[in-house]
Amino acid sequence: MGFDEYQKKAAKYDLAEATADLKAVGFIEKVLGLVGEAGETADKIKKILRDKNGVVSPEDKDLIIKELGDTLWYVAAIARYLDVPLSEVADENIAKLESRRRRNKLHGEGDKR
Repeated sequence: MGFDEYQKKAAKYDLAEATADLKAVGFIEKVLGLVGEAGETADKIKKILRDKNGVVSPEDKDLIIKELGDTLWYVAAIARYLDVPLSEVADENIAKLESRRRRNKLHGEGDKR
């Protein structure tokens, strides 16, 4: 499934009205949801490192995939609220990374490298 198809299918599970108003409860909820799901993903990985010496079981992998899916849902929703196709987000990210690679700037920090 492509990014835009995913974004369209995922939208039917959103209970809020899509709006680019940053003060709208639905928009804020999506941003907080993204942070929460990313944190849950990181927490699962942290516990695998701490409790299992970094060895990922098939069950662990399934749980991480589910959290990544939840994270993807929020990314797709935020992009939709901003009226941006998810494929555009992906394309721009690859273009940015390719530019950094060409300029040997993959290491470091900051968006302007």
